[in-house]
Amino acid sequence: MTHDAIVVGGSFAGLSAALYIARARRKVCVIDTAKPRNRFAAASHGFFGQDGSKPQDMIAQARDQLLKYPTVQWQSSAAVAVAAQQDGFELRMATGETLATRKLVLAFGITDVLPAVTGLNERWGRSVLHCPYCHGFEFADADLGVLYAAEGSIHQALLIAEWGPTTLFLNGHTLPDDTVREKLLSRGIAIEPAPVLRLEGPHTSLTAVVLADGRNVALQALFIAAPTRLNSDLAEQLGCAIDDGPIGPVIRTRADKLTTVPNVYAAGDIARAPHSVAWAASDGVMAGTAVHRALVFPETGQ
Repeated sequence: MTHDAIVVGGSFAGLSAALYIARARRKVCVIDTAKPRNRFAAASHGFFGQDGSKPQDMIAQARDQLLKYPTVQWQSSAAVAVAAQQDGFELRMATGETLATRKLVLAFGITDVLPAVTGLNERWGRSVLHCPYCHGFEFADADLGVLYAAEGSIHQALLIAEWGPTTLFLNGHTLPDDTVREKLLSRGIAIEPAPVLRLEGPHTSLTAVVLADGRNVALQALFIAAPTRLNSDLAEQLGCAIDDGPIGPVIRTRADKLTTVPNVYAAGDIARAPHSVAWAASDGVMAGTAVHRALVFPETGQ
């Protein structure tokens, strides 16, 4: 069977795209590995009507609702290869099975590449965070920190100071110039040049950053704009243009989420920066409706 669309990725962007395709009564298959980026977070914030909900619960509910549509199929596997065909695409699964589709929506997400700091990984999504809009309110007026990862960390520190007293941990890096230093100090941001040795605190909580010189800095939340990588190379296999984003690669798309390859769309964190669950869902809706319009009006779009 040839699907009208295959969506690679079953999180906020992919589920939103598939839902709109399904509501248009088109045959859609979702391929998902069940490893969403926000699986480490206890709660998701800032999403309309779902503020404070568990991300995994939100995804599970959306999946259950999607699977009620009769034209939807689900594949709990990974797509490892893709090839363009005369009338669409053929995807090869990790199981060896092949699937055919007329249109393709990439929504496989990204992975945060975390620095090698002892105690950081187990606190990721709980007290080590990436987005102040998603998690800053819960730590308002606490001792906050930013771990330097790139020049964008300076912007992050200037922003996070809105939520509480902030320390920028340079972790052995140097500031670009005195102008940047003055800007940070004008916002009341402390600058700590020493390398970070480890994070301390009970379970997933954070109480202190231990520096290489032995000093402890009290802290309740540490933010980091970690570099990211794409979770799949399908876009590269297809020849989609990929740009250098502020923290990692971004698949280039038009406003309707069509990539540079005809009939291939991309949505969610892989196709935009910055990121949020609301933007991911919105991009998925745009991709899903664009796919349907292209199926109905092939002469006006791809």
